[in-house]
Amino acid sequence: MSVLTRLDVRDAAGVFAARQLGRLVARELQLDGQDQVRVATALSEISRGAVVAGQSAAVEFELAPDTLVLTISLDGEPPPDAIAAAERLMDSVSVDGVSVDGAKAGGTGRTATVVRMAKRRPAGVRADPAAIRTHVAAVNPASALDELRRQNQDLISALDDLRAQKDQLLRLNSELEETNQGVMALYGQLSDELEQTNRGVVALYAELDEKSERLRAASESKDRFWANVSHELRTPLNSIIGLTRLLAGPDGSGLGAEQLHQVELIQTSGKTLLALVNDLLDVAKAESGRVQLDPAEVELPALLGRLRALLRPMASDRAVEVVVTDAGAPATVLTDELALTAILRNLLSNGIRYSDGGEVRLYVQADETSLAISVADTGIGIPAALQEHVFEEFYQVPGVRRGGTGLGLPYARRLARLLGGDLTLRSEPGAGTTATLTLPHGPARIGTVLVADDDEGFRAVLRGLLAGIADRVVEASDGRAALAVLASEHVDLLLADMMMPDVDGPALLAQLPGAIPAIVITGLEVDRPRRAAALLRKDELNRDRLAFAVRGATRAAR
Repeated sequence: MSVLTRLDVRDAAGVFAARQLGRLVARELQLDGQDQVRVATALSEISRGAVVAGQSAAVEFELAPDTLVLTISLDGEPPPDAIAAAERLMDSVSVDGVSVDGAKAGGTGRTATVVRMAKRRPAGVRADPAAIRTHVAAVNPASALDELRRQNQDLISALDDLRAQKDQLLRLNSELEETNQGVMALYGQLSDELEQTNRGVVALYAELDEKSERLRAASESKDRFWANVSHELRTPLNSIIGLTRLLAGPDGSGLGAEQLHQVELIQTSGKTLLALVNDLLDVAKAESGRVQLDPAEVELPALLGRLRALLRPMASDRAVEVVVTDAGAPATVLTDELALTAILRNLLSNGIRYSDGGEVRLYVQADETSLAISVADTGIGIPAALQEHVFEEFYQVPGVRRGGTGLGLPYARRLARLLGGDLTLRSEPGAGTTATLTLPHGPARIGTVLVADDDEGFRAVLRGLLAGIADRVVEASDGRAALAVLASEHVDLLLADMMMPDVDGPALLAQLPGAIPAIVITGLEVDRPRRAAALLRKDELNRDRLAFAVRGATRAAR
């Protein structure tokens, strides 16, 4: 640091000189007017306190890189009120007490004090220490009367500032009062509108409750209808088909040709009607979510071989070759065998039905994470504008009469999505259609799994089932402990029971972060919570079902 000037203060005249010198040095360093007054006032307060206490003060002005530093050496303790005033005016103030022999304050001997005060200089202003020293040395200290006059001018300026601030405050108060009046009027208007809106919302909720009740009644009626259809239609239809087989069989050789033809027509119509009823029941079950999946490791080549043997006779009278190849198929796939068989049988049957020649080919493509099974035919094809409509229930392409109910593809797509995949269509009129079933494939893998269940034994069961699936398993005995784990560490998946003490499963799911998937594993007869990706029953749980649910939950969370 560079010393600019020094000054000794022993009496009142020295106090006035110190004030003037502080203002002058601050002005030379281009501090603004208020900071000049602050520096001068802080210096005069310390000096005045020393003189009143019968002490002398040595003031030293130093130039630091970005501050003005004032060092005041006193031969006693500074008055506390002077230090407090300086702390309010300066950016920093420090007080060091030393004995006359240099020991820290508190030792023996007389105590001296060094007060250091600093004020920040304006940024970007360069100071010339030599020029400042010259200018300060050339200025004679002002008399007490001159300094008093200057202080009075400072007070008058401060009073003018206060008066201007008071006038501005009065204006602001007036504007605020007007604003408050406007806010109150707006509040009254908004309250009226909110009250009207609330009445409308209440009426809307009442209407929604009424419609929900109607929908519930309609759903119950639909369930009763499907139960009646299952019993009242399928039973007589099976009887009709059985009787027609008897009439058309060897024992019915007494029938004439026309009569035999009519019996065959009855049999064909009965089979068509039975297929329609079965399709309706299948679609209804899938729509209501009552399809129970039983995932397991399915031997895919064997399944494809059974399909090949089952469907080739269907194409024997249509000059269509059915090719089912398992080249590229993985040895096993974790899925529901019945659902997968139903989807592929539907796709192959459609390909045979809508092809007059050529071939219907099933082929498989697989990688580490997905499996694609495609069924391509050389049939009549579907116009591009109608390709999504064929997934609507009862929809059939206009002008095409090949039998069917219009329910096979909607049901197949619903099953595909229940399996965690999808069913898509690519077609060109006159060139055939390719339907592709995509399914998740590969082992289920997850990082950290949090198991929340108050049953220690079942937690041990889950820990064993998760071996090879989860990298790490963290256990919690109830929902509150699970929330504590979620708050303290990273979790990739939650497995939660519904019934737990204190914080139960529904309350835990309600507080679960949206990025963390959840699977509910319970022994209760409950519907799957909306927040859960899957619901598994404890009495039916096995490794394949758990792995299938974990894979589906983690894929859905991506």
